[in-house]
Amino acid sequence: MTKLTQAGVKSLIKKPGRHGDGQGLFFRVLPGEKGYWVYRFRIAGREREMSLGTWPQMSLAEARDRHAAERAKVRTMKIDPLAERRAGKLMAEAANRAIPTFGQVADEYLSAHEQGWRSDRHRWQWRQTVKEHCAPIRDLPVNEIDVEAVLKALTPLWAKTPVTASRLRGRIETILDAARARGHIPADKANPARWRGQLQHLLPNPKKISAPSHHSAMPWRDVPAFFAKLKASPERPTAMALAFAVLTAMRSKEVRLTPWAEIELDRAIWVIPAERMKMNKEHSVPLSDAAVEILRQQLKARGKSNFVFPGARPAQPLSINALMTALKRMGAGEFTVHGFRSSFRSWCADQGFAFELAEAALAHAPGNAVVQAYQRSAMLERRRPVMAAWADFLDSDAASDKVVAIGSRRTTK
Repeated sequence: MTKLTQAGVKSLIKKPGRHGDGQGLFFRVLPGEKGYWVYRFRIAGREREMSLGTWPQMSLAEARDRHAAERAKVRTMKIDPLAERRAGKLMAEAANRAIPTFGQVADEYLSAHEQGWRSDRHRWQWRQTVKEHCAPIRDLPVNEIDVEAVLKALTPLWAKTPVTASRLRGRIETILDAARARGHIPADKANPARWRGQLQHLLPNPKKISAPSHHSAMPWRDVPAFFAKLKASPERPTAMALAFAVLTAMRSKEVRLTPWAEIELDRAIWVIPAERMKMNKEHSVPLSDAAVEILRQQLKARGKSNFVFPGARPAQPLSINALMTALKRMGAGEFTVHGFRSSFRSWCADQGFAFELAEAALAHAPGNAVVQAYQRSAMLERRRPVMAAWADFLDSDAASDKVVAIGSRRTTK
């Protein structure tokens, strides 16, 4: 026979102690008007007590239902509900330990894929993403990451650097997809980093809040003065690498990682294999006399390095930020190394050089797919006078005052 009523429980909350309801169900009251339900039972000769829930979150009726279920285990199945609860908790903890964190999945993803990425900068950006920008979610089990967790990582960057934040979102989505593919996330659970139909309703479109992404380029008329200062710089081989990049109008990565095996000094040609080019197509660069002179100077100081422009350690190339750092130290930090390609391209246009020659010098593929299919010539010898004229311009009287004019800015895609 039961002894408690709902109204009675409300009055008992002011009386610390244990109040029985019958058959081992008790309402235990602690000082401070805190109450909870307990079940006292005997099994295997031992007196046991287990908590069923707190009051008022668990009502008297709910406590009786829970008590009846636990009592049936003891009386009919001879199961110790406390031991069963403990075993369930251990199993849950073991299951959680088996679920990797976001950081662990991210690191595994990088290890599996980064060898297939040609760009060192791409690898570096991914590592920055998963180590720094994903710090708020790195230690969370992947199956526990929800929309709120993703927003915690994205929000600090979304308004400040929307392009970076958008890339971050895509990388988080990719890593969570990889976790699902490994079975760590249920297949029917939506990816919390997905944009379409989900985050697009919670964040502004990054394309509408960000300025177009361009490489800041020095106006071509100012390049000779800068080039004169660059040649006089004591920071070698970094300054020479930057000068070589300006002379050849090639990308920083292609210059930094150049091995001597790609250089043919007797023919004044630099042949870059497809795997090192952005367009995954072999590219030959006709070298001006000025570019060849830089290579000869580097050859004299080569030592044991296989790289034309070695880093602090001869066995390693210049670091990923070396050329940009040199640019900043020379007072031209508002521009980019890549921007000198734009300076060269604008100079070509203003000097009246043929469109196809200027584009070929930059390793671009002008025209549609049909034109590209039939136009397969590298136009190497036709491009050689262009590069020679560019080198002559860089050493022209425009650099006589040795002052770098960093005034107006030109940007280009």
